[in-house]
Amino acid sequence: MIPKALLFDVFGTVVDWRSGIIRDLRVHFQTYPSKHEPEIVADAWRARYEPSMEPIRDGSRDYVDLDVLHSENLMTVAEELGFDLGVEEHQRWLIMAWHRLPCWSDSVAGIERLKNRFICASQSNGHLALTVNLAKYNQFSWDIILGSEIVRTYKPAPEAYTRACKALCLEPAECMMVAAHNSDLTAARAQGLQTAFVRRPTEYGPDQPFDLEPSDNWEIVAESISDLNEALDDLR
Repeated sequence: MIPKALLFDVFGTVVDWRSGIIRDLRVHFQTYPSKHEPEIVADAWRARYEPSMEPIRDGSRDYVDLDVLHSENLMTVAEELGFDLGVEEHQRWLIMAWHRLPCWSDSVAGIERLKNRFICASQSNGHLALTVNLAKYNQFSWDIILGSEIVRTYKPAPEAYTRACKALCLEPAECMMVAAHNSDLTAARAQGLQTAFVRRPTEYGPDQPFDLEPSDNWEIVAESISDLNEALDDLR
């Protein structure tokens, strides 16, 4: 069955978060020198991403957006590693690095082509402003922006997927989750969505140890977003 809507994970699948964060940390450290390499700090910052969302998923904390979580996580990492965040203006600039991440080379053309045939929606843990800014920064657009601010929780909570489908007035089986992360696809399939795995073997750097291969028989396995168009034809 060919889906009517493609729901895209953004961080890691559409955009290369690690290179963007490393780039801006390197700029920050020119003003506030650190003994740590930007790669170490970027990985430590990202490592707090999933744990920081868990209290919202389990209901022990009210929803807050990723800017809040990224700010809290950055302050924790700076304290743990012992580097200077600088004045408030510089701290804010670093937090906004997540709004100006570069796309993978195939993302923009691939999504624009897919929009000719399918509803293409972001289904990210990013909130509206962040997702809009990423699209503007990379000069492309979504048909609709879904994600955490719409569903009021974070993936892989079941509601993150079911509420996104409901927002489109579609059944889960009419939607396909597109992600570079097996855990995202496992959670989406559990709610009845179709699944597409896109390989991003360097998302976490050259020695990435996970998500190199599909962990299940996803409906589609693609080398890039550009490859999805042809792969979707094979579902007929």
